[in-house]
Amino acid sequence: MKSTRALVPLIVLNLAFIAFHSPAEPPVVSPQAAQSLTQPAFSGPSPWPDILQQRIATLLPKAMDHTGVTHWFIVCRENDNDPLAKHVGCENAGGTAVVLFSRTPTGVMSRIFSPSSEATALKELQRFNEVIEVAKQQDAIAAAAAWLKIQNIRGELAVNSFSQNPQADGLSHSQYLALTAALQGSELTLVAAEPLIYYWLARKLPAEVAIMAQAARLTSDWQYQAYQHVIPGVTTDQDIAHFLKEKMAEAGVQDAWASDQNPAVNSGPDRGHSHATARVIQPGDVIQIDFGIRVFDHWVTDIQRFAYVLKPGENKAPAVIQHAWDSALAGSRAAFAAMKPGVTGNSVHQAQLEVMAKAGSLPVMWSTGHPVGYVAHDTGPNLGVRIASERQLDAGMTFSYDGFYSWYYPGSAQQQTKTISVEEMVVITDAGAQFLTVPQQDLILIAAPTN
Repeated sequence: MKSTRALVPLIVLNLAFIAFHSPAEPPVVSPQAAQSLTQPAFSGPSPWPDILQQRIATLLPKAMDHTGVTHWFIVCRENDNDPLAKHVGCENAGGTAVVLFSRTPTGVMSRIFSPSSEATALKELQRFNEVIEVAKQQDAIAAAAAWLKIQNIRGELAVNSFSQNPQADGLSHSQYLALTAALQGSELTLVAAEPLIYYWLARKLPAEVAIMAQAARLTSDWQYQAYQHVIPGVTTDQDIAHFLKEKMAEAGVQDAWASDQNPAVNSGPDRGHSHATARVIQPGDVIQIDFGIRVFDHWVTDIQRFAYVLKPGENKAPAVIQHAWDSALAGSRAAFAAMKPGVTGNSVHQAQLEVMAKAGSLPVMWSTGHPVGYVAHDTGPNLGVRIASERQLDAGMTFSYDGFYSWYYPGSAQQQTKTISVEEMVVITDAGAQFLTVPQQDLILIAAPTN
């Protein structure tokens, strides 16, 4: 993009996506907090504190009942905190603290065993039903264990351990040893909180979906804008990435995943999850942008948009490229139609694989999709063949998913592949999937150089 602000747009855009209102097409979420077509503001106070309280009040009791958990014990600490610290209200722990959620007949009781130096602020914030101060010379884990013994609590105590899910495996080895020692003499057995965490994290509140829908629209819009500045023979993949980084900086949003690989821009053969290179974009290239943003330092997006660079004399994509696009789009729509409460992630994947096989696509290494929300690859059913793909979709779950078509890259001596993987974001409702932003329906066409 070589000084992008000075470039003259040379793009031939098919803007049919703007008029996406056909009743025959899948529905698009209309977020409650939508701000017309202006850029949404993700500055100012974060809505997360209020949303967290709603999640604890409404979703956590359901998660505890569904998984049979009565008490959930989370240990927090400074610098290397539990992955769920923000989700339980102890992200600012300066010393070791313990959060304990207990199911009651009317909801969930929340307690924190906190160093006395932080207890005043916690009481003022009113995040917890009870703040139990722990003196400097005391240990929060021992104090919480002693409380459990005094209350004569028996049975299972769920902890963030014994899990293959990184988001549910926050208890360190030293914390585990301290807890087991402190619980000696009690009638409590430690069990994995993973099923509870899975249920809780996989479902998003309507207010969260509305925020993600705004962010998804922005993520998609910026990619279309980036393509408007491409000059074949001049612009590099890195230039596109730089343009998107500038848009993020202007809007005050962050990367959805590792900064060096966001966005992933690729005009050549497949490179998987990788950084943008200095490759110069040429006529005949299919360009992929894989891009995501983080808003309010909490919710993320993950969307891909594709373009074809016309060769001199072309006014449309050649048949082989158009077939690849049409096939990928058909796979995307098949997966979309399969997504509904009660189906497994693998069944969604299989629906997409059937379309790929009929279209003559090469196999790909990727799953059809994955949960997205708090991180790009969030907790929830995998739309593929992993262990989590046998889990069922449910209302309130949010996904990024792809429609695939892969073929051998022209002129490749080592049988390198090129894959179209149009990626969209959806939320599952009782009636099925809904897009979080208008999906790409037509391959973007970039004009050939004029000289």
